Amino acid sequence: MGFREDRAKVDLNFEQLPFSLLGKQGRDRLRQAVEMTFLSAGTVILDAGDATDYVYVVHKGVVVEMDPRAPEASARIAVYTDDDLFGAITVFNGTSRYRFKVEEEALCYLIPAELFQALCNEEPAFADYFQARLAAKSQLLAERREGGVTLAGFMLARVSECMREPVLLPADGTIGDAATELTRHGVDSLLLEAGGQVGVITKTDLLRGLVEEGLTPRSPALGLASFALVTVDLDEFLFAALVRMTRHQVTRVVVMAEGRALGVVELPDVLSFFSSRSYVVGLEVERAEDMDALVLASARLPELVQALMAQGVRMRFAMELMAALNGRIIARAFEFLMPRTRAMQCCLMVFGSEGRGEQILKTDQDNGLILEEDLNWPELRDLSRAFTDTLVRLGYPRCPGGIMASNPEWVGTLTDWRRRIRRWVGQGDDAAMMRLAILADAHPVAGQVPLVERLRDLLFEHCSHDEILLSQFARPVLHFATPLTLFGTLKTRDQTLDIKKGGVFPLVHGVRALSLRYRIRETNTLSRMARLVDAGHLEAEVADDLGGALAVFSELRLRQQIKYLSAPGAALQAGNQVSVAGLSSLERDMLRDALHVVNDFKKSLSRRFHLEY
Repeated sequence: MGFREDRAKVDLNFEQLPFSLLGKQGRDRLRQAVEMTFLSAGTVILDAGDATDYVYVVHKGVVVEMDPRAPEASARIAVYTDDDLFGAITVFNGTSRYRFKVEEEALCYLIPAELFQALCNEEPAFADYFQARLAAKSQLLAERREGGVTLAGFMLARVSECMREPVLLPADGTIGDAATELTRHGVDSLLLEAGGQVGVITKTDLLRGLVEEGLTPRSPALGLASFALVTVDLDEFLFAALVRMTRHQVTRVVVMAEGRALGVVELPDVLSFFSSRSYVVGLEVERAEDMDALVLASARLPELVQALMAQGVRMRFAMELMAALNGRIIARAFEFLMPRTRAMQCCLMVFGSEGRGEQILKTDQDNGLILEEDLNWPELRDLSRAFTDTLVRLGYPRCPGGIMASNPEWVGTLTDWRRRIRRWVGQGDDAAMMRLAILADAHPVAGQVPLVERLRDLLFEHCSHDEILLSQFARPVLHFATPLTLFGTLKTRDQTLDIKKGGVFPLVHGVRALSLRYRIRETNTLSRMARLVDAGHLEAEVADDLGGALAVFSELRLRQQIKYLSAPGAALQAGNQVSVAGLSSLERDMLRDALHVVNDFKKSLSRRFHLEY
C-alpha cells in the first residue's frame, strides 16, 4: 500500500467532526492506534466488493470514489481531499459498493476497522454521524454551531409536553356553568362538543355575551362557542404550534388525535416552557397600535434571527417562523393604511422567498394586489404608494424590478390577471417566464384570501398542460452551471462560489416547475416536494436529499448574511457568495454532496422537460 509513519507523528484534529463527538477515552484509544500511510497516484485503495481493514482520513492529496459499473464519463461519485473521511460505510456494510482510487499522491490516516466499529458501538453520537443521510447531517451542523445548543430542550419538545388537559362543558351547559369551570380549573378556555364538532369558549367570549349581548348566567353557552378551530396533532413539535399561533393570530390551539380533541396548548404556557425572547417579537407585532410601534417590533427581527441561530433551531422551523412574522408585519401595515371595507375587497399577496415561506432576513419587496371585479377605488394608487413607502420604513427595500403593489402591472382584478397570464404565455420569452414563476409563488397575507386560489386556478389553466411552455418555464434551471469541477470537487473563483445561482435557484425553480406541471397548490418548496411524492411524481429519496441540500444552502447563506446584519442589502448579497476556504471539513463535505444532489436533479429535469433540445 505504501509506507507508514511512526504513530507519534500522527495528529488527527479532534476538534472537528466527527472526532469531536468522541469522549476522552475514545480519543485516547484512537490516538494510540491510528497510523499514517503514503499512497501513490493510481493506487486502488478499495474496490467494489472488497472488505476493508481501515477507515481512511485524507491528510493531503486527492482520492476519488467511482462506480465501476457506470460509464467512464459519469463514474465519479465523490472526491475526498484534506480532512475528508471515507471507508466508514464499508465497515458497516462489510464490503465496498464503489472503488476508491488515489488521483493525486496522498497521505492518509488509517483507523483500524475493528477499533472504529468498537467506538461506534460504545459512542452512539459517533455512530449516528456516519449512518446519517444528507438531511440528518445538515441538522447535525445546525446543532454544532458555535455558541449553539442541541435541540433536546428546544426543537424536540412535543405538543404533548405543554398540553393542558381539556376542560369540557356539556353541550347544554350555561354561561354560569362555563364561568364556574374556568375559575375552578384556572384556565382561560374550555371545549364544548355539539353535533359531532368541537368548539372553544374563552373568558372573552363569556364577557362579550354578558356585556354586549345582554345574556345572563343561565343563558346557554353554546351560542358563544367558536367551531373554526386552529388545531395541531398530538405528535407535532411544539415549535410548529407556535408558528400556527403566529400565522393565525390566536393565543391557543386545540390538540387533536384521530379526530378527537385531547387538550389545549396556550401561548403563555409555551412562552414559559421555552423561556425565549424570540416570541416576544410576535406579541409586539400583534399588540402594535400604530405604525411607530410596528416599526419598533419589526426592527427586532434581526435580533430574533440571531437568537434562533444561537439556539440551534432547525432551519425549516426558523424559516417558517420568520415567514409568519414577516407576513404578519406586512399584513398589519396593510391594515393600518387601508380602509377596512376596502381591504376586504382585495387580497394582498407576496411572492419570492416570502411567498414560499423560505425567508429568514428581510428581502426586497415582492407583492401585488388582486381586486374584486368592478371595484371603484380612486384612492388606491396613492394608498399603494404609501404602502410601499411604509414597507421601506419597516426594513423591506424597494424591489429593483418593480414587483410591488405601487406598480399597476402587479395590481388588478382576476380579469386583469387572466389577460396578463395570457400575454406572458404568448410571449414565451425569459422575462415572461420569470413573471409566471413569480406568480406561481403567490401567497396571501391580508384581505380576501380565496382570491389567490382563484388566481392560481388561472395559472394552472393556461400553463399546466402546455408542454412547450413548461419546457421554456423550466429551462432557467440550466442557466447557471453547478459549481463542481469535472472531478466532482467544489469549483470556486477566488475561493468563493455563488450558492444561490449554483444551488438554491435550480433546486427551488425545478420544484416550482414540477409543481406547475402537476398543479400543486403549495408554495413552500418542501411542502411542494411532499405533495409531489404523495402524487407519485417525485421519489421520496430524491425529495429527502433535495430537502437536505436546501437546508445546507440556507444554513451556509444565513451564516454569511448574519455577519452583515447592520447593512441588510449587503447582508443578502454577501450570503450568496460563500467562502469555501472558511468552511470546516464537514461543511465542505456537505456542500459538495448538496451540489451533487442538485446536479443530479438538474439532469432529471432536463430529461423530464426535454431541455436538451
